[in-house]
Amino acid sequence: MFKTIADPADCEVRSLIRFLNAKKVKPAEINRQLGEIYGENVMIDGMVRKWVRQFNDGSTNVHDEAEIDGLVAKVNDKIHENRRFTIRMLFDQNPCSLILTCHGKI
Repeated sequence: MFKTIADPADCEVRSLIRFLNAKKVKPAEINRQLGEIYGENVMIDGMVRKWVRQFNDGSTNVHDEAEIDGLVAKVNDKIHENRRFTIRMLFDQNPCSLILTCHGKI
């Protein structure tokens, strides 16, 4: 039996979908494996298929634009709370926030 991981970041789940899709794993099997590790309610089958289609169409982004905008707002709040806030502190609190540096948002 596997150890389950509670409350994964959305980008983590999408990254696994991208990885497994690159290995030619079928969407139904991807969904089954995600459910095994993250719990049955991690993502519905239709959303897994949606992300597989996007990756098959050439997308490499595992983040939604709304997700990025939300992260930008959180980072701005953290910076205003503590001017000595570092990128390392940001990453320690939310590993997916590193995407902001890749998108030139911070």
